[in-house]
Amino acid sequence: MTLEINNEYGSIDISNDVIATIAGGAAVECYGIIGMASKHQVRDNIADILRRDNYSKGVIVTQHEGTLAVDMYIIVAYGTKISEIANNVQSVVKYTLEKTLNLKVNSVNIYIQGVRVIKLDEEE
Repeated sequence: MTLEINNEYGSIDISNDVIATIAGGAAVECYGIIGMASKHQVRDNIADILRRDNYSKGVIVTQHEGTLAVDMYIIVAYGTKISEIANNVQSVVKYTLEKTLNLKVNSVNIYIQGVRVIKLDEEE
């Protein structure tokens, strides 16, 4: 499914994979996010972190009457406040999509797929 935008110059079609990649890129820039996870992680029993070219596997975009709904599957850092991270990701993704696509984002739903410990290299 694609998003169609019409203006005085013609029409623009944006695929849901592109929207998902924009949303995933905005999400992983947020503090406390380790990365995106596959939406089928629980079924597949895999806890892999998706790379930038696969963000669309961890984001589901649905459209209804000109508004977007986004479901995101993320992995967070251990020791962080999950509710604050989820709220921050919702705000950032909503803002980024609305400013980039000039569309209304109805909802950004966050699904925490895992918690990972960040290993810091100790330098002496």
